[in-house]
Amino acid sequence: MLFRASPLLLILAACGPIPVDQAEKQCLHQAALAVHPRGQIAAGLGSDGKAAGHLDVEISSDFITGRDPSEVFASCVYQKSGQLPTRPLYSRTDWKG
Repeated sequence: MLFRASPLLLILAACGPIPVDQAEKQCLHQAALAVHPRGQIAAGLGSDGKAAGHLDVEISSDFITGRDPSEVFASCVYQKSGQLPTRPLYSRTDWKG
């Protein structure tokens, strides 16, 4: 018997929990945004001699409201994996907040 998954079923499967280690890696960025905004600036000249520039700023509501990055990290990991982080944010060696 051949089983065909409906597109809706595939979309819902993509919303399922992910492994906790993968969630921790993804949530580090959100925790870092709770510390301070991130951004980048680019400037240059085009081949026609005209100046060009780009500004990109990322500010999270967690930063604006003053949420603790450790709290942001823990709730993000729980939302993505359904499990608590394996260790607190501030004890992680890859935390550079």
